[in-house]
Amino acid sequence: MSKIFALTAIVGVTALAGCTQGINPTDTDRALIGAGVGATIAHVGGHNVVKGAAIGGAAGALCNDARLCE
Repeated sequence: MSKIFALTAIVGVTALAGCTQGINPTDTDRALIGAGVGATIAHVGGHNVVKGAAIGGAAGALCNDARLCE
């Protein structure tokens, strides 16, 4: 994994955590944040941005169901 990709992933996860502090985000909020982070990481990593957004959006929407982001 390249250093830039790893740094982007860390910044993205930190930003995602900061966006949801003190609010009660819905599945849609988490999906939009996840899609943005996924697209950014995919772009920086040189991968397909649409796939990255889709994976990030799905992860964001489902993380509450898996009790990962409560």
